[in-house]
Amino acid sequence: MGTHPSGPSKVFGTDTPLSDVVDECPEQALGPKVASKYQGQIPYLFKVLSIEKALSIQAHPDKQLAQKLHSERPSVYKDGNHKPEMSIALTDFIAMSGFRPLDEISGFLDTYPEFQALVSSSAAGFKQAAATGSEAEKKQALKQLFAELMNAAADDVARELQKLVKRIGGQEQPDAASPQALVVRLNSEYPDDVGVFCVFMLNVLCLQPGDAFYMGPNDPHAYVSGDCIECMATSDNVIRAGLTPKMRDVPVLVDMLTYDHGAPDAKLLKPTGLVGAQHSVIYDPPIDEFAVIRTQLEGGQSERFEGMAGPQILIVVDGKGVLTDSEESHVLAPGYVFFVVADSPFTVRAAADKPLVAYTATCQL
Repeated sequence: MGTHPSGPSKVFGTDTPLSDVVDECPEQALGPKVASKYQGQIPYLFKVLSIEKALSIQAHPDKQLAQKLHSERPSVYKDGNHKPEMSIALTDFIAMSGFRPLDEISGFLDTYPEFQALVSSSAAGFKQAAATGSEAEKKQALKQLFAELMNAAADDVARELQKLVKRIGGQEQPDAASPQALVVRLNSEYPDDVGVFCVFMLNVLCLQPGDAFYMGPNDPHAYVSGDCIECMATSDNVIRAGLTPKMRDVPVLVDMLTYDHGAPDAKLLKPTGLVGAQHSVIYDPPIDEFAVIRTQLEGGQSERFEGMAGPQILIVVDGKGVLTDSEESHVLAPGYVFFVVADSPFTVRAAADKPLVAYTATCQL
């Protein structure tokens, strides 16, 4: 949902792209500040994803790197923008994001010899740095370990992964998010892919509905299973590491990451109450391009939204009701999507007999 040329929204019942509506009067549609800062474009993409098969381990460049990559290889890197992202779970959701605490990675090197075999040149130095090194030394050692894994020969990866799956595959795995369960699952989806070993390097996040996490630039992540709302800055730039048949730009990937590491809780983004609202919360990441509002109404309840300064896209994910603006009312049902121009107040009311849940992306400068 949005105006990106790779997947533009269209006005319902027509072939008119949403970008044409915005282009008619960007300052009115987006608000003067947003129109000026983002060259008359909606600055975010808004998605609903349903993950049956894991999506690739990937990272997105910051603006400086994005501009450099776009200028050097415009056929691969389509634009010069960054692509920070936020995901909000709609169901139980498993993802990977950021590097694990280093002591966990060290423990996995000892527990899984197949993993250590692929990083044998850097494993000892990594363990030493993880135990006693400075923060700079820890990050450098983590980078070397990750680089060796990403550059491992395909035959070596296949051999070690097949040994690992054979060793653990017959064991009962009651926890779907355990390293062993994820290895078996991901190898079934992407056989002999080096990305399967990233289970031992990246944090695993187990989200409940309503939980959210933020992925900043140069931060590795992947979606494993579940349904989510996703919002991101408007860009197509993706640099992949594994769990994909698509192009992997390993040199750029290894060089670009921040190699921040730590507990998975640091990735979570807590919502706060939306000012002036009774039934809505806002997920507000540390960037300007977007925030997302979740509105949950019991049967017959309503929420009034006074005119916000930026453009909004609302999607209903559950329930039925009515959206009323200054001129008319519109039926709400799952999958219905509305674009709300800046400074336009509206009310959402749930049907009398059923709760309603809606998510609204917005940009407030």
